[in-house]
Amino acid sequence: MKAYLPVGESFGFTQSLRAATSGRAFPQCVFSHWDQMSGDPLEVGSKSNELVEAIRKRKGLKPGIPPLENFVDKL
Repeated sequence: MKAYLPVGESFGFTQSLRAATSGRAFPQCVFSHWDQMSGDPLEVGSKSNELVEAIRKRKGLKPGIPPLENFVDKL
């Protein structure tokens, strides 16, 4: 079987598949292609913003995109 799965939704897929098939299925995940997402990640409620928030939560980072001032050198 061949399927395309977004990377953001693929975390935990291997464990779920193995659990559902009692360890008989082995997925082979290969990167296929990418595409730009529409929307602004700074706009609350957009699909891009939801994705960024989900990634930050999964990584244990503070919610919300940090402002640019956090990354500019202050001499």
